Amino acid sequence: MYWTLVVLGCWMLLMPTTFSYHKGLTEINETRNLWLDLPSRISALEWSDRISGLLLIFFGFRSVRPNHPVSLWVCCLVGVWLNAAPLVFWSPVPLVYANDTLVGVLVISFSVLTPGMPNMTAYMKMGAEVPSGWSYNPSSWDQRWVMIVLGFAGWMVSRYLGAWQLGFIDKAWDPFFGDGTRKVLNSAMSRSWPISDGALGAFAYTFEFLMGWMGGPARWRTMPWMVTFFGILVIPLGLVHIFLVMSQPVAVGSWCTFCLLAATIMLPMLPLEVDEVIAAGILGVVLLFAPGFWHIRIDTMAAHIFHISGALVVVCSVISMAEVVRVVRYANWPAGLAVAILPWFFHGGLAPGLTGAVCGTLICIFSISRGRIHETYGFWQRYIR
Repeated sequence: MYWTLVVLGCWMLLMPTTFSYHKGLTEINETRNLWLDLPSRISALEWSDRISGLLLIFFGFRSVRPNHPVSLWVCCLVGVWLNAAPLVFWSPVPLVYANDTLVGVLVISFSVLTPGMPNMTAYMKMGAEVPSGWSYNPSSWDQRWVMIVLGFAGWMVSRYLGAWQLGFIDKAWDPFFGDGTRKVLNSAMSRSWPISDGALGAFAYTFEFLMGWMGGPARWRTMPWMVTFFGILVIPLGLVHIFLVMSQPVAVGSWCTFCLLAATIMLPMLPLEVDEVIAAGILGVVLLFAPGFWHIRIDTMAAHIFHISGALVVVCSVISMAEVVRVVRYANWPAGLAVAILPWFFHGGLAPGLTGAVCGTLICIFSISRGRIHETYGFWQRYIR
């Protein structure tokens, strides 16, 4: 399998020679000051592909011989860079973006994913698949297949958004909010990022998808460092992603269908089990759509209260669906109290005020209910509330 790394290295080395990087150029679909001019971006991409190819040939050949784990990790990092290079240099050539990201995924797969981590068996701790004191295996394929499918879906959705920002497509279609996607992707918040935030989402989803495949059902024990990194990638980045999306009506004054879809895909990746707080989550959805139902202008403070509180309730409720962190449901109380009280002070009107009061009260009530605990979690059991 490691010979494939050499072949992919040859492919990358010859890419700038075989395909012109100066034809079929596109312009970004937003007003932004890039850190490199067009000729420099093209030159940087050419040299990036050549150097990446040489590194894959050299270290891929070294990896063919046994006991060269460093060489395999270098190849893996080259694969990571190939996914990042079209973003860093704002690739003006769709071919380069498609080729580099695809080859980068193949390099990661053939270096550390499919054959397994280099010398992993030397560091594995033997034992049962189910953690001591637990009633189920958190790394089982029943738990992971959802993450894999959702990661791939998020990858495709985010790549579409990034393709518009990079200028590969002329129109960002939005089935519900008209020109909302263009406004969000071209907003001041989006332009504050040094790279395409849509393509950055695709970059993150790439590794969430790939890391879902890594290791066997006992990877919580055999690869704890990888599981920890996977959790860091999914949970904090997922929450940041969701926060950025739910701030759209406040900061931009528009919604973006595919941005909402990408955040929705991220939500089920946070918990692994469904629990007792679905009712509160449904109320959060009601709050999100309440301003539109009562014809409250999207740029008013009353609408902002409904949108932010509703999004927070949905996020906290979905996270709390996992028994292991169901205590997070108590975070719904501030949001529930805010939406029950604040609309009365910002001229939201009688009907919106009553809607907020009813929904906010029910959110607080539903967040109190504990429900029966179905699984056991070893030493963590004391923190299940």
